[in-house]
Amino acid sequence: MLTTMRRTFALVAGLGLVTQVISITALGNEPGPIHSDAAPYFVYFGTYTRAESKGIYVSAFDEATGQLSAPALAAKSSNPAYLVAHPNHRFLYAVGDASGASNGVVKAFAIDKSSGLLSFLNAQPSGGSGPTHLAIDRTGACLLVANYGSGSIAALPIRANGTLGPPATSIQHHGSSVDPKRQQGPHAHCVGFDLSNQRALCADLGLDKILVYKCDASNATLSPNDPPSASVPPGAGARHFVFDANGHRLYVINEMQSSITAFHYDQTNGSLTEFQTVTTLPTTFSGTNTAAEIAIPPNGKFLYASNRGDNSIMVYSIDGVTGLLSPIQRQPSLGKTPRMFAIDPTGRFLFAANQDSHNIVVFRIDPETGRLTLTGQQLEISMPTCVLFVRTS
Repeated sequence: MLTTMRRTFALVAGLGLVTQVISITALGNEPGPIHSDAAPYFVYFGTYTRAESKGIYVSAFDEATGQLSAPALAAKSSNPAYLVAHPNHRFLYAVGDASGASNGVVKAFAIDKSSGLLSFLNAQPSGGSGPTHLAIDRTGACLLVANYGSGSIAALPIRANGTLGPPATSIQHHGSSVDPKRQQGPHAHCVGFDLSNQRALCADLGLDKILVYKCDASNATLSPNDPPSASVPPGAGARHFVFDANGHRLYVINEMQSSITAFHYDQTNGSLTEFQTVTTLPTTFSGTNTAAEIAIPPNGKFLYASNRGDNSIMVYSIDGVTGLLSPIQRQPSLGKTPRMFAIDPTGRFLFAANQDSHNIVVFRIDPETGRLTLTGQQLEISMPTCVLFVRTS
């Protein structure tokens, strides 16, 4: 085989729990298939390739048992740090580096439903430098990309065969905020669509703003909304966001101040009204921390947020009437720098990707309390940055 895999068992320090660790050492230069055994999902892992990783990895995931197959290399790619899947589950898209150029690219792949392997389709410029986040509209016609380095966003059309067209719209953000080191200019960090599919939003860390755009997904065009934006607290550094189940509230995780800002969202005009800001850190924490990822499970009752520094996942309840957040649990991520985590489509499991300890830890979610407990499974993958679930059928 081109990829060697080994299974070991490790004792999680201080917990007395024997954990199955599935690790991968990529020795070859070509991808290798996995055997899904009719598992309903593939799980793809984006990575930074500046260490041992060679690109995008994949495991088969059984939602009933929570079991994972040993990961395999799905496709070679340079720094595929963020991934997104097409709504038809046939195509996958990744951010990446442009060879010999300062600007970034977005790559399109076809998914082999029997093996999980990815076949390269094409690549297009991301419309800026340092692409960091992607989103696809509900119809599968338009892909958005956030370019952190240049502080810009772009909209690319998606063709029927899954390939990408060149950017139909590119928008350069302008301005700054209060931090002289990190906010001298714009840094678009996250993009997404509202539930109406008529507006696109972008969290810009450099501006401390959530920018709102009108969107024609069929033509991949964007235009400023009225009102055009809302602000998080100065110096907070808006990073990622998530809508609640009905699309009436937006929760933004602020990287620099380790906080979450909650907004009411008016779907008729795209306006945002702040109603709460809470910390992501325990009161006992002292040191340096940056907040990273945010997610809400399908039942809409809880919110999860990750801390890099405290190396934890914070769990909050969401008041069903007011939308206010209340902390429930601080769960160590059992690794270093949980840059990203993802909740599986059933809402039963959370996968924490610890970038700098090269491991992904699988937690079980209690549907009644929202609390996290260990399943006993870990994956060892070099510098994991993204977790993406895709149906196999």
